[in-house]
Amino acid sequence: MGYVTRIVIIGGGPGGYEAALVAAQLGAEVTVVDCDGLGGASVLTDCVPSKTLIATAEVMTNFDSSYEELGIRVEDSTHDPDDPARVVGVDLGKVNRRVKRLALAQSHDIAAAVTRAGVRVLRGRGRVEPGQGPGGSREVVVTPTGDGSSSSAGGTSAQPAAAEERLTADAVLIATGGHPREIPDAQPDGERILNWKQLYDLEELPEELIVVGSGVTGAEFAGAYRALGSNVTLVSSRDRVLPGEDPDAAAVLEDVFRRRGMNVMSRSRAASAKRVGDHVEVTLQDGRTITGSHCLVAVGAVPNTADMGLEEAGVRLKESGHIWTDKVSRTSAPGIYAAGDCTGVFALASVAAMQGRIAMYHVLGETVTPLNLKAVSANVFTDPEIATVGYSQADVESGRMDAWCVKLPLLRNPRAKMQGIRDGFVKLFCRPGTGIVVGGVVVAPRASELIHPISVAVDNNLTVGQIANTFTVYPSLTGSIGEVARQLHTRKTAEDG
Repeated sequence: MGYVTRIVIIGGGPGGYEAALVAAQLGAEVTVVDCDGLGGASVLTDCVPSKTLIATAEVMTNFDSSYEELGIRVEDSTHDPDDPARVVGVDLGKVNRRVKRLALAQSHDIAAAVTRAGVRVLRGRGRVEPGQGPGGSREVVVTPTGDGSSSSAGGTSAQPAAAEERLTADAVLIATGGHPREIPDAQPDGERILNWKQLYDLEELPEELIVVGSGVTGAEFAGAYRALGSNVTLVSSRDRVLPGEDPDAAAVLEDVFRRRGMNVMSRSRAASAKRVGDHVEVTLQDGRTITGSHCLVAVGAVPNTADMGLEEAGVRLKESGHIWTDKVSRTSAPGIYAAGDCTGVFALASVAAMQGRIAMYHVLGETVTPLNLKAVSANVFTDPEIATVGYSQADVESGRMDAWCVKLPLLRNPRAKMQGIRDGFVKLFCRPGTGIVVGGVVVAPRASELIHPISVAVDNNLTVGQIANTFTVYPSLTGSIGEVARQLHTRKTAEDG
């Protein structure tokens, strides 16, 4: 029998389990050390649960905002004629039970796929020992977590670690993700003051929800809970919501939020949050106070890299605690790789999975394509959604990319008119000389689906001329992508002439 590469992966999220599948398929001996459940936060407490909740909110919003225009008659004795914007209600307890059930089922499906591939799943916490053994091997010490009875720990296939187990590996992948960042004077209690992991335990819809933080997580939950029927106040420390996104897209979303009755407080930084009876009082740094029934603190995430022996093993950490990696997922320590949110590269499940796969290809001597972040498509699951890929408006304005830009409102799109869609646009960026598409933004319902043709164009260096000459269905929202491309192609043709 030939030499078998031994790989230990610490963390079972997208970066970890995708790497495990690739390594096992390529003949490696793989052990995944995990303490939360396969799928990680992405499946158990973040992407899958939040998008399931948002799907319920989206159905309600779409009906509320368009039933009258589309000619749908509501004949329900429970409907309040004085409140035409609210014709349906929600049982939040039932919604959250479905959310957690689907998340756990997805975790079990992942565990089944991983174990079928021959991967050993070990329940516990991993720590990397300093130094290297013979042939450059690494040693990982695994200690058990709790009583090992957690039902979310990847299903029945996960073996509880002994009091302490030592694993020898030819390569180690760190894929431990992150956890919610906290404000010192706004500690979550799981009842009234919550982080994004604790929302799914609510049985009743918050009457007045204060959301601290206007990044992606804060904006998504603020929009969802407003759609579900909560009165929402969104506290943003910046001058607009979603400060890291396309400014035109953020402006559309903020306008939609305000129009739907959300109280958006810009340039307002929260200093503390405390329970006062059955309410929460949030104090801002300028001394103002806001009162609500619940408060969600969504101010980012902290990487899970502490107490793992990483620096002692030679792994360089950034000031933020994230692990430094190169474009093939190597850390500064030989034989140790990293993937996912713990690297701070891009907090996206798709990027984590790609980092993990790239690491395994590199370890096992396969052909490797370095990580190309300019081909990454991302989506904010608000209503409307905001999808982006490639170079951005900020890149163009700062001079990092010389590009032309055209933006087309969806109001001109016939399918959008039919569906009662009023908000959103398609924006494309292309190189002046060649017409090669280098980026794009879509703000629309299901923008996460509509961005794909632009992603294909960016990844394959397609030109606006090629997109302009490709048939689109009429009527369709993708027709706006073709129209934007035609406008850019016409401009390029005029310049060339």
